[in-house]
Amino acid sequence: MEKIPLLKKEIAKVIVGQEEVLDEVIITFLAGGHCLLEGVPGLAKTLMVKTISEVMEMSFKRIQFTPDLMPGDIVGTEVLEEDHSTGKKFFQFTQGPIFANMVLADEINRTPPKTQAALLEAMQEKMVTYGGKNYALPDPFLIIATQNPIEQSGTYPLPEAQLDRFLLYIKLGYPSEQEELEVLQRTTGTYRGKPETVLSGEEIRQLQALTREVHLDSALLAYITRLIRATRLENTTVPEVKNYVEWGAGTRAGQALVLCAKARAIVKGRYSVIPEDIEHLIFPVLRHRISLHFRAEAEQLDTDFIISKILAQTPVHAK
Repeated sequence: MEKIPLLKKEIAKVIVGQEEVLDEVIITFLAGGHCLLEGVPGLAKTLMVKTISEVMEMSFKRIQFTPDLMPGDIVGTEVLEEDHSTGKKFFQFTQGPIFANMVLADEINRTPPKTQAALLEAMQEKMVTYGGKNYALPDPFLIIATQNPIEQSGTYPLPEAQLDRFLLYIKLGYPSEQEELEVLQRTTGTYRGKPETVLSGEEIRQLQALTREVHLDSALLAYITRLIRATRLENTTVPEVKNYVEWGAGTRAGQALVLCAKARAIVKGRYSVIPEDIEHLIFPVLRHRISLHFRAEAEQLDTDFIISKILAQTPVHAK
C-alpha cells in the first residue's frame, strides 16, 4: 500500500498531469477489472498504458483494432508443425497478443462484433479456448480498451451488454494550460524520463487481495444499493431518470462500485471506504451502464447529467 505514491511518482516521470485518470486506471487493476478509456487522439493514451505496465513489471501488448481484424489475430491460432525426429505433423497453438499482463485494445469500436466478442470473452473468463483446449491468460491480467469520441464513421459501437463487462468507463480530457506547456517542453527537448519498476506481479496480486479486505460500513453499502436502484424506472424517485432513462444499471454495477470504492481507499492510503470514494467513482462506474431514451439525445443530455441528479437526490443516510 505504501508503494502506491511511489508508483504514481514514477509514472509522472513520463506522463504529465492526468492524475484522476491515472488513479482510475490503478483502481481498475486493484479491483481486478478492465477499463474503457475514451479520449481524442494525441492525449498519450498508449504512452500512459505502456508506462503503467513498466512501473508494475507487467508484460505489455498493443492491438490496433481495424475492420479486417479477426478473432485469431487476438487470441492466437494453430500452426501446422513437423516433428523432425519422427516426421509426424501436428498442430501447435501459437499464442496471440492477448497473452500479456496488460493489453491495450486500441480503438476497439473499429472492429466487427465477432472480434469484439473474442476479446470480451477473454476478459470475462481470463482464458482462451481454441481447438477444444483451454489456455489460461497471465495473472494479473488487465485490458484497457480505447475509443475515439469524435469520428464515428465506419465504427461498430459496443452493445450495452458488452460495455457492462468493463469495470470503469474513463473519460480522458485535455490537459490544463500549465500541463500542456510542460508536455511541450519535455517532448521537444532532450528530456527522457525513465520510470523504474515499483511493483512486482506478486505484489500486485497481494494488493488485489488487500483491496477486498478494505472495510465498507453497512450504511455505505446500503447507500450504494440505493444509488444503483435509483437508476431503474421501477425503483427511482428521481424525475430525470423517469423522463430520460430507458434502462437502468444491473447488479454488476453495484459490485463494481463496491470494489472500486475499496480500491480508491487503498490508493488514498486508507483501509476504510468513505462517502467521497463512492461519489467520485459513481460516474465512471455508471456512465456506460445506463441506457438513455431518445428524448435525452434530443435535448443533448448525457449519462453524467443523469448520474449527477441521482447523486444529488440520494442522501448518504436513509431517511
